[in-house]
Amino acid sequence: MNKVKILIADDDKNIQFAFQRAFESKGYSVFTANNGIEVIRLTEKENPSLIFMDISMPKMNGLAALEILKQKGSDIPVVIITGIGTMKTAVSAIQLGAYEYITKPLDIDKIYVVTQRALEMVSLREEIIGLRAKLAEPSSDYEIIGNHESMQEVYKKIGAVSTTPNFTNILITGESGTGKELVARAIHANSPDKDIPFIAINCAVMPENLIESELFGHEKGAFTGAIDNKDGKFEAAGNGVIFLDEIGDMSLDMQKKLLRVLQEREFYRVGSNSLIPVKARFITATNKNLENQIKKEKFRQDLFYRLNVMHISIPPLRERGEDILLLFHHFVHKYSMRFKKEIRAISPDLINILNQHNYPGNVRELENIVERVILMCMGDVLTQSLLPENLKHSVLSFDTPQFIWAENILPLHLNDARKIFNDKFEEQYIKELLNASEGNVVKAAKMADVDKRTIQRLIKKYDISKNLFKSMDL
Repeated sequence: MNKVKILIADDDKNIQFAFQRAFESKGYSVFTANNGIEVIRLTEKENPSLIFMDISMPKMNGLAALEILKQKGSDIPVVIITGIGTMKTAVSAIQLGAYEYITKPLDIDKIYVVTQRALEMVSLREEIIGLRAKLAEPSSDYEIIGNHESMQEVYKKIGAVSTTPNFTNILITGESGTGKELVARAIHANSPDKDIPFIAINCAVMPENLIESELFGHEKGAFTGAIDNKDGKFEAAGNGVIFLDEIGDMSLDMQKKLLRVLQEREFYRVGSNSLIPVKARFITATNKNLENQIKKEKFRQDLFYRLNVMHISIPPLRERGEDILLLFHHFVHKYSMRFKKEIRAISPDLINILNQHNYPGNVRELENIVERVILMCMGDVLTQSLLPENLKHSVLSFDTPQFIWAENILPLHLNDARKIFNDKFEEQYIKELLNASEGNVVKAAKMADVDKRTIQRLIKKYDISKNLFKSMDL
């Protein structure tokens, strides 16, 4: 196992020695630097897990070195060392992206605490990256793609709940097409006992008169048509996973029976007096707001609390726009391989339309679009002409009445209505600029006759990824 590497940057040899002695006693590998230039060089050469860096150093100070590291895309946590009189500078360092700061004189106990916390963060980040890569493998049955911060939370929770005991119930919520079953399967696949059964039941499509027999099983003669004994899904799952999809559509009568199973961890087959223990884990999912369903008396509150021990919320695709291009390329690769087609390029117009679409069907809708586009493509370039007609015309233009009145603004005061219109205009205008400039911010600023910072501010305000507008060669 490789030793954890820690870089100490301070022009005071006594400070270097104190850190070195403290960390080497803990089994860490320590490197030292006297100035910011050496920090940049050693970071690129050794790739440390953590950096402690003084602000006041010759040749290049700590702030300058930190700024360069961040510009290079480094995500190594940097702990700034500062004197009592330079606290304002320490705050500036935090704003530049420093992980933490400590003050002189140094407190070894605090250093150990900060180090442990930083290394735990690094470990968790690496675990998430590894899990994300694993979940995105095209060969897997649980492709989950996304870099948006909301998806980072999903990955983190998948990793956490995969190791929880079987009796811990998990509720997955999200709109249709967001990938709730994929998340459930990912939890199962990343558990220590991934070879155990995973049994999925869709509560929305199962007829009411069959669902009890399907879940609980039945004895011969229990009802008309019960010509043999039958094991139910609860029994067949053994120590595995029962995935109840669209739990919000389950009838109140079945909810009552399910609640008893979760409370007692046992059940009766239909027509039997013999109790059967339940050893399976329950993962449930719904596209409904169960708390609203409780208020409408369509869902039991006590069952909700039983199911909602661990909660994973999957964001809709429209709220993580930066993932659209990532998902698009993933599906292009998947379906070009499946249909044995060689795709070399994608037109910016197609990307622009996909980027502006609202995706009511979420990731599933995008995947269906890509499958159709690949099937329809007779050459090696994907263009907007391959899109379904309804999608081509779904992007609103400035002179479309629906664009102006889409938010039903008439009941609002004039100033509020004007703000809604102005925000929509700004967002659409910036997207059109980026499309025309193929994602080049400098070019977009010149076209709009504003400075580069204005374009960058609006991109940040409307959470727009400029990469979505670049012409992509495959």
